[in-house]
Amino acid sequence: MRLPLREDLLQLARKHGFADVGVSGVDLAADEQHLLDWLAEGRHGEMDYMQRHGTRRSRPAELIPGTLRVISMRRDYWPGEARDPFEVLDSPDLAYVSRYALGRDYHKGMRAALARFAEALAELARPHAYRVYVDSGPVLEKALARNAGLGWIGKHTNLISRSAGSYFFLGEVLTDLPFEVDEPATAHCGSCTACMPACPTGAIVAPYTLDARRCISYLTIELRGSIPEEFRPAIGNRIYGCDDCQLVCPWNKFAQAASNPDFKVRHGLDAPRLVELMRWTREDFETRMEGSAIRRIGHAQFLRNIAVALGNGPAEPEAIAALESRRDDESPIVREHVAWALERLKRASPEGCR
Repeated sequence: MRLPLREDLLQLARKHGFADVGVSGVDLAADEQHLLDWLAEGRHGEMDYMQRHGTRRSRPAELIPGTLRVISMRRDYWPGEARDPFEVLDSPDLAYVSRYALGRDYHKGMRAALARFAEALAELARPHAYRVYVDSGPVLEKALARNAGLGWIGKHTNLISRSAGSYFFLGEVLTDLPFEVDEPATAHCGSCTACMPACPTGAIVAPYTLDARRCISYLTIELRGSIPEEFRPAIGNRIYGCDDCQLVCPWNKFAQAASNPDFKVRHGLDAPRLVELMRWTREDFETRMEGSAIRRIGHAQFLRNIAVALGNGPAEPEAIAALESRRDDESPIVREHVAWALERLKRASPEGCR
């Protein structure tokens, strides 16, 4: 049996819409210890799934018996046509949505592409046992991608490519094909720490260490209940995720614009007005967010985040009216955050909230 060379894998990966590919082994002992320490410190917050699978998350051969290699692939998502992110962040009447979520949800499309890649690989080599993952299974994708040579894990804990920055998704094919492995990527952050002070909530507590409980992406997406009041002001107008640590990373001058049409901006989410989003009914939300990653958080959590953003903005009559319209919302979480926002605007402008 002749296994495809790296050039063959790259050609096949690009045929299926991926920008780069690499192969790693399954030894993640050092990363496993880092994960266990992180979990022991409780820095995963309410993301119980991070520990649910035990060591299978860091041991691919235990997750899928017979796995010998992991093929990691990169798909770029930067929406080049989107409104400048700094302009949006500097406009308190607008809502900031993490750039990865401006288009369609990437999970389904990437899983299908990975499966087609794996099936085509069987024709080049031999039938093989495989399983594909896209940020949905217990896989240490960044560590595997680093070992496959796709990039290094930066001080903000995102994977960085020298040729493409960090605005990309990762996918994996676990296989029993004994490919030659690639050289792991070396780190190139050097003395740069731009990402650390850029984090609005100080979630990057040390180089290469993220406390998810402080991270705006966690607070606006993963956290289902009440956002701790201490973090609400720092959230600003970010209603779904946060890109600040990546926006200041020097390596993102090499970011590649997405070629996949799925990642084009939909419904004006690159710079929507907060008051308009607050008017969305549940039906509006379900319809407009069909096929979007944002739909996963649900309408109530969506409104919760918008209420916080409005509370962080100016005490304009339109903003106050938008919050007042949700004062008696059916969700206690929405009501709580609306009340906080109105009180905050009242303190900012006593004449504005009566």
